[in-house]
Amino acid sequence: MSAIALLDGGMGQELVHRAGDQPTPLWSTQIMIDHPGLVQQVHADFFAAGATIATANTYAIHHDRLAGTAIEGQFGMLHARALAEVHAARKIHGSGRVAGSIGPLRASYRPDLHPLAEMAVPLFAEVAQTVASGCDLLLLETVASVAHARDALAGARTTDLPVWLSLTVSDTDGTHLRSGEPLADALYVAAGADAILINCSAPEAVTQALPLIAPLGKPIGGYANAFERITEDFLKEKPTVDALKARRDMGPRAYAGYVMEWVGLGATIVGGCCEVSPDHISEIARRLQAAGHTLV
Repeated sequence: MSAIALLDGGMGQELVHRAGDQPTPLWSTQIMIDHPGLVQQVHADFFAAGATIATANTYAIHHDRLAGTAIEGQFGMLHARALAEVHAARKIHGSGRVAGSIGPLRASYRPDLHPLAEMAVPLFAEVAQTVASGCDLLLLETVASVAHARDALAGARTTDLPVWLSLTVSDTDGTHLRSGEPLADALYVAAGADAILINCSAPEAVTQALPLIAPLGKPIGGYANAFERITEDFLKEKPTVDALKARRDMGPRAYAGYVMEWVGLGATIVGGCCEVSPDHISEIARRLQAAGHTLV
């Protein structure tokens, strides 16, 4: 049996369900100001469910996301607050690793908006260096194109931390990135990461993608979302998460079934993305341990 790293689930959607506020384009970032301690509670619940890695709430803290808002210029403070909340949860839990999340520049699922490398690499490097002292590893999330993978890795490699690259693929064709490029085209870049994952895609697409990244000989894994689909409204400027709907067929048992398929394909890093709750993570932990795997 394998040693499996169990990531947590979707922070942003969990905050939607708990906060009761109308989501904004700054959703998971703004919530740390409006509801201090709520992010810590979500981290705590994922740890209690069995997650061994907490993903810091730093995904969307980029200068371009903050520009023109009331919290523009608070880049450093927001990162510090996100790290403080995850460290408080880990201290109470007594164990676990912290992954510093680095999301896409400008917008998720919009590889067409990714800036030129000479702009992108320094921006990714700044985030990586800002969070590095408070993390055990860096998690480059929802990487939608070859250029995004190249630039995010280059920025993250300005620190000494392990770097996990997480690619996002088409919900209907897991052999292609959301940019439309073949997933295979990203492999020469992905080889520079310490682990290669597939995230924020339909579970079925993750199953398709894993055999394509396995030949790199790196640790592989997946953490899917449980959205019906990424809607056109969500691809517009400054979207909010209420433009997306959760799948009704993706409860904890169903989702854990996909995760066990991924482990059967060689995945040693698993978890959940948007709409994957502590209940989902608890069921995954139960199934993995029942199958004889060790959570690390």
